[in-house]
Amino acid sequence: MDFSTAFGSLTWLDWTLVGIFLVVWQGLSWWIEHPSAKRPSVSVLMSEYRREWMKVLVTRVPRIFDAQVLTSLRQGTSFFASTCLLAMGGLLALIGNVDPLRVVTEGIAHTDSPDMVLQLKLLLVLFFLSNAFLKFVWSNRVFGYCGVMMGAVPNDPDDPRAYPLANKAAELNIRAALNFNRGLRSMYFALGAVAWLAGPIFLAIAIILTAWLVWTREFASIPRTIVLSDTQP
Repeated sequence: MDFSTAFGSLTWLDWTLVGIFLVVWQGLSWWIEHPSAKRPSVSVLMSEYRREWMKVLVTRVPRIFDAQVLTSLRQGTSFFASTCLLAMGGLLALIGNVDPLRVVTEGIAHTDSPDMVLQLKLLLVLFFLSNAFLKFVWSNRVFGYCGVMMGAVPNDPDDPRAYPLANKAAELNIRAALNFNRGLRSMYFALGAVAWLAGPIFLAIAIILTAWLVWTREFASIPRTIVLSDTQP
């Protein structure tokens, strides 16, 4: 069986759910990054704190604390990028030999899926992991740009370059965090995409659970309540 035959062996329900999955992924990302003013996401709330951080940076001496925070942020992106690479390597090995996977899917879905169909479903997982890896790598690099910009910010608040450079550092920091969050969401959806191996019904359940999980993290989590309690006493 070739991939064209594998495409044809999937039902309209499979393709409809995959389309919904991708739309939900992109729709949630847009919603999180462009929320309403009445209900901001955690990502948007933290962006304002990143701007405040860079304003404080201007007068902080020494800036060891700021350097440590930025280092920890870069380490986080490196960790997740490495995790994605390991997961992608394991996934590629599994695509090359789906026999162990067939036993699992047959036990759950009670259906015998051809190798090409299982490989095709794994490609969806690989797509999300690849996207996550690229986002983490870019986030790491932009955090590096932010570090250089932070180093260029004068300590003298009366220096006309101080706050403009601090603002640039803040926007770079926000952009890096934006890509980091996109990478995390892709990892969430990669886990959800694994459910497709068991069949379209399981994928439908995964869509609901993944969307709910991502939404609650940004709009209904305890950390969000804590952040809002600080900004709106």
